[in-house]
Amino acid sequence: IVEKDQFQTLGDLRKQWTESGVETSRATVYRRVQEMGYRCRIPQVKPLLNQKQRQKRLTWATEKQHWTVAQWSKREMPKCLKSSVKYPQSVMVWGAMSAAVNAASYQEILEHFMLPSAEKLYGDEDFIFQHDLAPAHSAKTTGKWFTDHGITVLNWPANSPDLNPIENLWDIVKRKLRDARPNTLDELKAAIEASWASIKPQQCHRLIASMPRRTEPVISAKGFPTKY
Repeated sequence: IVEKDQFQTLGDLRKQWTESGVETSRATVYRRVQEMGYRCRIPQVKPLLNQKQRQKRLTWATEKQHWTVAQWSKREMPKCLKSSVKYPQSVMVWGAMSAAVNAASYQEILEHFMLPSAEKLYGDEDFIFQHDLAPAHSAKTTGKWFTDHGITVLNWPANSPDLNPIENLWDIVKRKLRDARPNTLDELKAAIEASWASIKPQQCHRLIASMPRRTEPVISAKGFPTKY
């Protein structure tokens, strides 16, 4: 049974044994599974990757495996906020990645928030912008916007949050928000801004410095998801 489906729980196994006429406790099922050489683990949830996506991840990691921390530091990571009032009240946050927006509104965000951030951070220096393959990001009009503004976009493999350190940054923001308990939309927005503002530059530097290490597990796993 275990060999056919490794994701079955002890409860699932006990139920099948009971249906087969074998009455036993959950503890007994656990001991028998251990005696057979299996170990109980909670599987990590990772994005589903098809063969083409795994190959693109592997190619991407191979191309980027010798990038230095200095090169990764030239990725644009702007800070801005876009709100959306719905029921229940919530806000959508944008910072080097976009929430559910269409191509036109995404380009407005780039124009009014990303460009000023890039100007402040880099001045006249060149930089590489990174975003994922959300529809608004990969739209032809968005690609034309970057071309018209002379901005290089980092090629990005699909379904690869483990390669994007901004995901770790969002986790830090969420953990900081756990004790905020906002009651209104304005309080929620203020709490998010305060949480983001409290992130130290050293935390961002550590995440960027992890990029050279992130390519190695992808290559070792032949494009499959990694621990990041």
